[in-house]
Amino acid sequence: MPAPDAGPDWSTRDRPLGAPPRVIVIGAGVAGLATGCYAQMSGMQTRIFEKHVLPGGCCTAWSRGGYLFDYCIEWLIGTAEGNDAHRIWRELGALDGKTIANFELFNRVVDVDGRSVTFYNDPERLERHLLALSPADARQIRAFCRDLSRFTALDLHPFLTPPPLRTLRERAELLRAVLPRFRLLWRTAATPMHAFADRFHDPLLRSAFRNIFFQDPEGFPLLPYLFNMAAAHNLNAGFPQGGSLGLARSIESRYTSLGGVVGYRSRVERILVEDGRAVGVQLRGGARHYADHVVSACDGRTTVYGLLDGRYTGPRIERLYQEILGRPGALFPAVVSVFVGVDGSVGGADPHSTTYLLTAEQAARLPGALQRSLVVQLRSRYAEGFAPAGKSLLHCTYFSDFHSWKDLRARSRREYRARKQRAADTVLDFLERRYPGIGARTEVVDVASPATTERYTGNSQGSILAWKAFSEADDVAARLVARDRMRLPGLRGFSMAGQWVGLGGLIRAASTGRFAVRYLCEELGMPFRAWPSTDREPWHSGRLGRLPQLDRWPAPRHRGTAGGPAPKGGRA
Repeated sequence: MPAPDAGPDWSTRDRPLGAPPRVIVIGAGVAGLATGCYAQMSGMQTRIFEKHVLPGGCCTAWSRGGYLFDYCIEWLIGTAEGNDAHRIWRELGALDGKTIANFELFNRVVDVDGRSVTFYNDPERLERHLLALSPADARQIRAFCRDLSRFTALDLHPFLTPPPLRTLRERAELLRAVLPRFRLLWRTAATPMHAFADRFHDPLLRSAFRNIFFQDPEGFPLLPYLFNMAAAHNLNAGFPQGGSLGLARSIESRYTSLGGVVGYRSRVERILVEDGRAVGVQLRGGARHYADHVVSACDGRTTVYGLLDGRYTGPRIERLYQEILGRPGALFPAVVSVFVGVDGSVGGADPHSTTYLLTAEQAARLPGALQRSLVVQLRSRYAEGFAPAGKSLLHCTYFSDFHSWKDLRARSRREYRARKQRAADTVLDFLERRYPGIGARTEVVDVASPATTERYTGNSQGSILAWKAFSEADDVAARLVARDRMRLPGLRGFSMAGQWVGLGGLIRAASTGRFAVRYLCEELGMPFRAWPSTDREPWHSGRLGRLPQLDRWPAPRHRGTAGGPAPKGGRA
């Protein structure tokens, strides 16, 4: 990687005559790295400042005891060739040299009595399975599977060009894709999943359909379920070798190969503004760096009300951050993650992902739980390298309240760690009942709370995916992209990118970086350029780089270990 002071002199206000435009990007998450890549390809000089020691933001992983705790990707849209999402990943080098794991099912849901439903990605197989479970629900089952089959033929990935800059040809192609299926898209977008699920006679199906996405996101319509399951059926929602941090490292490698520079442990404290124009940033410690344009790809509220002191707002920004942000359910829920490293194999014939519905009593034991369910993913099935040879890694998650974790950590670190221990113990108790003897084989337990997510990524309320899609915030954020061109009122030389303008999902985060540079190229009169990476070196775990050893918390021997070794715990 180039030295942090490589390239132009960023400490001077004016760039030399004829030198390329300079762009500073705040945040080395997927959106920030994508912004840097596209700006470099388009002939600009860029520098990214990142407060952490790793790229990726929430798209990250950490390691302990030989286990790799992969935090983000469950499926990645764009893993199959022949669509615009895949084109973006190739331009960013995200999939260079990697194999892709695809699964025949999206998720399995098991109720408290042990009955289960498996959401196969193949519409015909899913229909046969569901009809065998509940013949009385044949009409609803056939309707869902018929729509799923229709979605498998839909190629709709509008991630290359922001709406105002689309050419007549691009608009015509989009219309050709949408018009024949307009009624399908409109109907499935207008039908809430809860309303659809409530039509089933079988109580298992009523609950299971809500949890296709592992837990119930609440408020989602049918459309995203059908879209993502269809993508998985078309092998376009697979899991890339190297996982979450591997994806971030590949994009980082692409960025630095294009001449970009990432400065880690570089926390931006203020965006410098002169005469209504962003001219650079000030880091913690006082160092100032100047540029012709600044792109913030970090937390939206921090950007608007922290780095810019709330001086550049308008009706849309104020509506998002002063009204909607404070409403329950405005953000995608925060998550508690419990990783469990186990000696030997686990799960046998179980699928890679299962949502277990819990009784009220069981759910009450999970600290801060928002729903009566626990997701158990056999992460060592996703890719090699997540567990040492002969061992297994499980990732157990549940939606959780953010403020109770945040407030407790601020009030008492000891009580906060005890609460994390309760989460670990509850999950280990559950796993022991599911897989008798697993406690005695447990080697490592690691817990990340919503407060952890906020500490390491800066995301408001510990939300990994920011604004909840298909909501009022979704509509307002879409106008920020299409009407405001990702800018703030009264501030020139500045753009926003990332999930706080493009909403959740890695492909959408990456596309906001592309959009930001497309807008900037138009403003500067420069041609936008992008081409696929040509790096074909096979992926290997060494490309993850050095992983930091994060804070440890004591995890005394779990009572279900039957005298086994004390599990080691970590991450605050």
